[in-house]
Amino acid sequence: MRFKSGMEQMHVLYLPRWYPNRYDPMPGLFIQRHGMAASAHANISVLYVHPDETQEDLKYNFEITEENGLFRVAVYVKKSKCPNPIVSRLIDLYRYLKAHHLGLGQIKKYRGEPDLVHAHVMTRLGILAYIYKLLTGTPYLITEHWTRYLPIRNEFKGFFRKWASRLVIKKAKAILPVSEDLKMAMLNHKLFNKNYIIVPNVVDTELFIPIEKNKKKSHKIQFVHLSCFTDSHKNISGILRVLKKLSKTHTDFHCTLIGDGPDFDMLRSFAKELLLENLITFTGLLKGKEVVQQLQKADAMLIFSNHENLPVVMLESYACGVPVISTKVGGIHEHMNEDLGRIVERGDEEAFLSELNTFMENPKIYDQQKIRDYAIQHFSKKKIGKELHHIYLTALEEK
Repeated sequence: MRFKSGMEQMHVLYLPRWYPNRYDPMPGLFIQRHGMAASAHANISVLYVHPDETQEDLKYNFEITEENGLFRVAVYVKKSKCPNPIVSRLIDLYRYLKAHHLGLGQIKKYRGEPDLVHAHVMTRLGILAYIYKLLTGTPYLITEHWTRYLPIRNEFKGFFRKWASRLVIKKAKAILPVSEDLKMAMLNHKLFNKNYIIVPNVVDTELFIPIEKNKKKSHKIQFVHLSCFTDSHKNISGILRVLKKLSKTHTDFHCTLIGDGPDFDMLRSFAKELLLENLITFTGLLKGKEVVQQLQKADAMLIFSNHENLPVVMLESYACGVPVISTKVGGIHEHMNEDLGRIVERGDEEAFLSELNTFMENPKIYDQQKIRDYAIQHFSKKKIGKELHHIYLTALEEK
């Protein structure tokens, strides 16, 4: 099959709502990893627009890079400071659209026309993909990661948003939620498409690998938690309360909490109030190999979230051969069995405490290699890359 871009491989344009940027390397890592997986089979160009509150001039600042198999054009655009909120939103919308137009021009200059558009996260980017299809005939797909469709959040609101989303979803070649749970939540909002395909998040199984653990009886059990430190979402305060209760019967454990976010200082103060300072460590934000090393040392990953889709930290733990003790939220239960860890109901601190106590008594119940094998079979770049390639080919053949 020859593609209109003239390249040997198809050219797929990624339009992400979130993406690692000059100010924060963490947002949208899961989108970047989807692109890296797909890049084994297609030329992936990423167009990311970042409204910039620190930018003083109106100039559209471009960052053009090529790394990890991805060609990326990032456009940083000044946010409006108009005191009238309606006028300010209109100005920001105009600048946002113009930034995409200019960024697309750069991608066409260096990589040619895209054969396919893959939008990540509705609604605005889905509308852009739909408009581009109307103008050029280029088909599009949508991957959804956002938890706003879930009943516990109930944040998918507004007449125009719902109308536009339903239109854009209907006209897409396929909708690719990361979990069955998210798919059902979207269908409950009447976001209908004949071709829903579950494509989970990706983990780098070449970077996240197991190490041999300390098997001495005197070894302290090492728990780990990794998140964005938004307590209403991740319920880290609940983890701290459970660890306090656990410390009344066990002191031979330590928990490392990795990450940074809006509630970091509050949670660290709360841990001091609970007198947990000798049993836990807050590392702050870690990147790359530092994260890998912390997961490798862990005996279990703790997730006590109020809502999730399919958290990447769970997949990274699996790749390191580390079991997960979690709440039954989002798509977690879709990839959980007794060989991989345990789940309890959302907010059930007593059940979570019981599972931690059980784990403390018999931490060697889990087979490290079996856990890792599951990650390779379900979430590796090779596995997801092949799935995306097949979906892309099907979308273009149908065209």
